[in-house]
Amino acid sequence: MDLLYKSTRNGGAAVSASQAILKGLADDGGLFVPERIPKLDVGMAQLTTMSYQETAYEVMKLFLTDFTEAELKDCIRRAYDRKFDTAEIAPLKKRDGVYYLELFHGATIAFKDMALSILPHLLTASAKKNAVRNEIVILTATSGDTGKAALAGFADVPGTRIIVFYPKDGVSPVQEKQMVTQKGKNTYVIGIRGNFDDAQNGVKKMFNDRELAREMEAAGFQFSSANSINIGRLVPQVVYYLYAYTRLLAAGEIQEGEKINVTVPTGNFGNILAAYYAKQMGVPIQKLICASNENKVLYDFFTTGVYDRNRPFILTTSPSMDILISSNLERLIYKIAGEDAAKNRALMEALASDGRYGITEDMKERLADFAGGYASEAEVEREIKRVYEKTGYVLDTHTAVASAVYQKYRGESGDGAKTVIASTASPYKFTRSVMRAIDRKYDAMTDFELADELAKISKTDIPAAIEEIRTAPVLHDTVVEKDGMKAAVKKILGI
Repeated sequence: MDLLYKSTRNGGAAVSASQAILKGLADDGGLFVPERIPKLDVGMAQLTTMSYQETAYEVMKLFLTDFTEAELKDCIRRAYDRKFDTAEIAPLKKRDGVYYLELFHGATIAFKDMALSILPHLLTASAKKNAVRNEIVILTATSGDTGKAALAGFADVPGTRIIVFYPKDGVSPVQEKQMVTQKGKNTYVIGIRGNFDDAQNGVKKMFNDRELAREMEAAGFQFSSANSINIGRLVPQVVYYLYAYTRLLAAGEIQEGEKINVTVPTGNFGNILAAYYAKQMGVPIQKLICASNENKVLYDFFTTGVYDRNRPFILTTSPSMDILISSNLERLIYKIAGEDAAKNRALMEALASDGRYGITEDMKERLADFAGGYASEAEVEREIKRVYEKTGYVLDTHTAVASAVYQKYRGESGDGAKTVIASTASPYKFTRSVMRAIDRKYDAMTDFELADELAKISKTDIPAAIEEIRTAPVLHDTVVEKDGMKAAVKKILGI
């Protein structure tokens, strides 16, 4: 039976998985959600013998039901190959009594590679399936990592162009260098004078601009998205939570059916939502611990039931989490609102007009799977230093947010369940912040000297992604005001 997708904002006709992937965002501005969360049809014992690629197929076949077995397996084979520097794809490292799920072994050393390695293949397969003749324009806002991973995934993919907007002063030096040195005749990178929320809002406005859509259609273009709002991004992220559970089981770290906790450093809410979907599918997850940095809009939401973006925007050392509008939260709100599209739409309209909304007591009760926490900049620094001095393992700043929040959660709750922490980026991506936390003596070094020093103290190899940008020339240097995004897109497309 085919699994169809509906918008979170209306009760209209549902679409197939491939149509949802192509559109990215629903016509009414809502997000696509599956009509039901499918249940795993393979036992955990059997899954323990499977590779990452085989596990991916077992998850994706249940969500992407209008893809043939051959199509899906081809997409998976192309995605999870030697671009990753380990055959495990997403290894688990046990340190200090917790399990760090390393999601940064792909081409751009951040967790976005886990989904953005496969999205271009899902998208081009979807275009063929739906007889799309237009050139597909991938329009994306990034807080640092999605941009480079999307650029790397779509570079020179036939029938596509990709335009990435990022906050000019809101990403790390390494993140920016990775993006502005990106090769590919179909790639465009634009800095904006504003923050990530400004970039994300600008992209959403263009998706909802009917006049722009007509102009693009006439010129032979159509938009799609590589942001985590695209269901083709979300589904592949479900895989690694199942895979982590089966690795623990295979290693004898847990017994079959034993519940684990999952802690996720959270910005746009897609990564932790994928863990929630994994739990709904049947993965024995007890608590989903949502870890925020000082932009703690999600912590406040889980604590009070009020989502309020009316607050100062803080630039932190974990820039991929510097977000005040967590787009994927809408999918969870829709779920806890009893899948009432009108109720969800009213809340999202309140967010757009007033910058805040509150949920009912009944909805709050449906958030029992989640716990919220946050870590200050000082706590993040201390956690990097603590884990390094105790174990020799070096955390990046985002993973350190999650690790610090988990330590507080365990101390306050007494919950001793075994816990997987999503390690979302390599420490090499944030060397200055990481090395400064370990010892202030590193402050005088350049970014690449810091990478060399990090390799020594952590006894790890410098990733290819870092070596490549040491001498790479800047290929993209456009910067626009936040209200100039649409004009920049039209100029690129010649319309």
